[in-house]
Amino acid sequence: MKIYFATVGTSWITEEFIETAKQFPEFYLYAVCSRDAKKAQAFAEKHGAETWFTSPEEAAADPKINSVYIASPNSLHCPQALLFLKAKKNVFCEKPLASNRKETAAMIAAAKENGVLLAEAYKPAAMPAFAAIKENLAALGKIRNVYFEFSKYSSRYDAHKRGENVNTFQNEFSNGALLDLGLYSLMPALHFFGKPKQIRALAEIIPGGVDGTGSMIMQYDGFVVTVAFSKISTSYLPCQIQGEKATMLIDKLNIPEKIEILAPGKEKTVLLPPQKKESMREEIRDFIDCVLSGKKESSVHPLAYSLAAAEIMDEARKQFGLVYPADQK
Repeated sequence: MKIYFATVGTSWITEEFIETAKQFPEFYLYAVCSRDAKKAQAFAEKHGAETWFTSPEEAAADPKINSVYIASPNSLHCPQALLFLKAKKNVFCEKPLASNRKETAAMIAAAKENGVLLAEAYKPAAMPAFAAIKENLAALGKIRNVYFEFSKYSSRYDAHKRGENVNTFQNEFSNGALLDLGLYSLMPALHFFGKPKQIRALAEIIPGGVDGTGSMIMQYDGFVVTVAFSKISTSYLPCQIQGEKATMLIDKLNIPEKIEILAPGKEKTVLLPPQKKESMREEIRDFIDCVLSGKKESSVHPLAYSLAAAEIMDEARKQFGLVYPADQK
């Protein structure tokens, strides 16, 4: 069975999605969508799409489209996804699923009402290393302290500092370190430990009205998880899950590939789960399998995690005083 896909957005992540998805015989790139007609046509020709659109409304009305991949700015995820969901198209939406919890809940409700699949493109959950982390948590003993960080100096930050209008640092697009990178630090905590009892959050708001760097301390029964994130600096340290018996080191949270377990007086255990070169491969495989089997939700990354993350990020933004236009709609 061929799945007729459309894509929304023409950035590098859309190109990576297309090139990785082409490895699957079920994938067929039928259409691409961009507000810029010249860009849409060029993108379609480059990647062999059958047609192109300049608005998601046009794409949603095309009966040939079965599924859509959305990689537009964060603030557009919800309104665009709702168009496709209500047109009974399966939606694979880049993380974060939406700007806030209200939008996330609306998307989930629309998917259920229209009997279609909605999935958040959070790739670590489908990777072999993610399963390996879960399987080895018991070896650490009682968990006491966790430090999850994803900090990477944005390639577009210098342009932003020069005063150029860079989308990735604009409040109107629901951007910033927490939603763009902090989700990689937050989501593992939800997958491994569930929702925290309470959180405390701080951030540095930079010109453009978004958070450039920040952190959250999340309290659980018996232990604390520190979540750190930045788009204006880079961390080179591994993440840690510290237990009473041993400590687990994770090389990086966006594409975890190397896991080490260190315990006093014992030889270090190193796990190297077999990760494909294409980091999006497993999440695309999961989405295609859901479409083919008629499943309306991913089993590796259920929507409950997307909703919980949105709720926590809303509270964090409230604490450090970051409001998006999407919050006021």
